[in-house]
Amino acid sequence: MDIAVIGAGSWGTTLANLLAKKEHRVTLWVYERDLAERMVVSRENDLYLPGFSLAPHLAFTADLEEAVRERQLLLLVPPSQVMRQVVSEMAGWIGEKTLLVSASKGIENDSLQTMAEVIGECLDSKRRERLTILSGPSFAREVAAEMPTAVVAASSDPESAALIQEVFSTPYFRVYTNDDVMGVELGGALKNVIALAAGVSDGLGFGYNTRAALITRGLAEMNRMGQALGANPVTFAGLAGMGDLVLTCTGDLSRNRTVGMELGRGRSLTEILAGMKMVAEGVKTTLSAYHLACRLGVEMPITEQMYRILYENKDPHQAVTDLMLRGLKAEAL
Repeated sequence: MDIAVIGAGSWGTTLANLLAKKEHRVTLWVYERDLAERMVVSRENDLYLPGFSLAPHLAFTADLEEAVRERQLLLLVPPSQVMRQVVSEMAGWIGEKTLLVSASKGIENDSLQTMAEVIGECLDSKRRERLTILSGPSFAREVAAEMPTAVVAASSDPESAALIQEVFSTPYFRVYTNDDVMGVELGGALKNVIALAAGVSDGLGFGYNTRAALITRGLAEMNRMGQALGANPVTFAGLAGMGDLVLTCTGDLSRNRTVGMELGRGRSLTEILAGMKMVAEGVKTTLSAYHLACRLGVEMPITEQMYRILYENKDPHQAVTDLMLRGLKAEAL
C-alpha cells in the first residue's frame, strides 16, 4: 500500500518503520524540517528514536500536502492536543477512498472529545466511517526492537478494522480487532492519568501494595467513565484497558510514570516538562478527564487528585492521605 505516517515522534517513526519493513511504500511526515533532512542522510530519528536504523526505502518529508495527497492509508500520530489542527489542515487533500488510522492517545482539552471525535468533526461522513483506532500496550522502543507486542484495531466498520489488522500485523506485532471505538480510546487515554499517579506513588517511596491499589482502582475509574459514554465494560479488561494500564504504570519506559515519579520527589511540573523532549500525554489528558468526569457526574477520585497535584499544586502526600481517608464503601468496579 501507499502509506503516509503523520507525526515523527517515537511511536510514529516506529510504526512507519514497521510498515516500510513489510514492503509498503511509506512516507513519514516530520514536523521539524531540520530533523527530516537529518533522517534522509542518517536513516535514524536521533531526536525521538535514537539507536534504531530505519528501512532504506522509508521516505521523509516536511511538506504535509506532499505527504497526504494520493495515499491509500494515512496513519495519524501527532500529539493529541494538535490533532485537530493537523487534520483540519490536511482534510482537503485526503482522497475519498483513503483509509484513516489514529494511533494518538488523549482527550482534547477544549472540546473534551476523543481523537475519533476530533477527527470526525474535521472530515465528511464517508471518511469518518472508515476511521480505525490503533491502541494497546506498546512502548515504541520495544516495538522498534521487534519484541513481541499485541495491540487492538478498533473501528465501527468491521472491514476497515480487518484490513488494518492485516496491514500492521507482523511476527512480532499482533493486532486484534474490536468494534468498541470509545472503549479503546478511553483506555488508551485514561491509563496515562493513572500512570502519573503510579509514578507519584513510586516517587514518594511507596511500594507494590500502593501501586496495585492504584492500578485496580484506576481501572474502576476508567470503566465508570467508559460506561457513562457508552463503551463496552469488557473492553477495559483487554489490551487497550488493563493491558495498557499495567504497562504504563509499571514500565520504566513510561513517560507518564516518569513525570509522576519526579512530582513525587518534589520537583515542579514546569521543571520536569522543560527537561523532556517527548510529550507526556497524561498531563493534558488529566485536565480533560477531570472536567469530563465533572460534566458526566462520574466519580474518579484518583483522577481528581492528579488534577489537583498538576493544576492546583497540591502536595502529593496530602493527595494520598485524602484518597485513603475517603468515606468507606463496598468495592465497585
